[in-house]
Amino acid sequence: MKGKLIGDILVVKKEPEDLEELIKLPYINRVVKIGHIHGQKRQPEIEMIYGEGTETIHKENYCKFKIDVAKVMWSKGNTGERLRMSKLPGDGETIIDMFAGIGYFTIPMAVHSNPEVIHAVEINPESYHFLCENIKLNKVEDTVRPILGDCGKQDFDHVADRIMMGYIGTTHHYLDSAMDYLKEDGIIHYHESTPEPLIYTRPIERVKAAAKKQGRSIEILNKRCIKKYSPGVHHTVVDIQVH
Repeated sequence: MKGKLIGDILVVKKEPEDLEELIKLPYINRVVKIGHIHGQKRQPEIEMIYGEGTETIHKENYCKFKIDVAKVMWSKGNTGERLRMSKLPGDGETIIDMFAGIGYFTIPMAVHSNPEVIHAVEINPESYHFLCENIKLNKVEDTVRPILGDCGKQDFDHVADRIMMGYIGTTHHYLDSAMDYLKEDGIIHYHESTPEPLIYTRPIERVKAAAKKQGRSIEILNKRCIKKYSPGVHHTVVDIQVH
């Protein structure tokens, strides 16, 4: 089956030749064709091929995500990273998710770990709406505090044990703010779309430079290629402890 299944919606890049067979499957109720993705808010162009409505509930790793595929993105390629992050936080941590979206990382961490609090910051009102819905849907209201706003302009003074930077594009522009938010010996999970020759060196150097501005040093804990982003470019993540 070409395309990705999000809840009961099959999302495709071109109309499938076997559409009549696909819509007979009990788990496919709607089919949507996705086009270009626009802007920092990552809003997709969509065309309804079969069925009505673009809102659904997607289930992954015992978590529920309410989403409108016409308004916000869902990446199947990040499934493994969402699973990994759900297991990493220690008990009682304060976490800041700087690019929370609909709760891609926040919800699994809240459901499967035991943090004290997750401050989930999201600038897109559409994504923020679904973030709040998903907090309720997964019954993690006591753990997650949603914030609508710019993640680079929050009033956090070295409070975080762990910071998620799970957006790729202009993520490095927010590293100075992340350093302001992070406690001594805190951990940053920094995502970047990186050309293959620089696959780990560039993200590490960028975090190191931001730390150096504050007289801090870094320790590399882990580095991973999540998926191929485009020809010659990879979506990478580095886990870095900042002393």
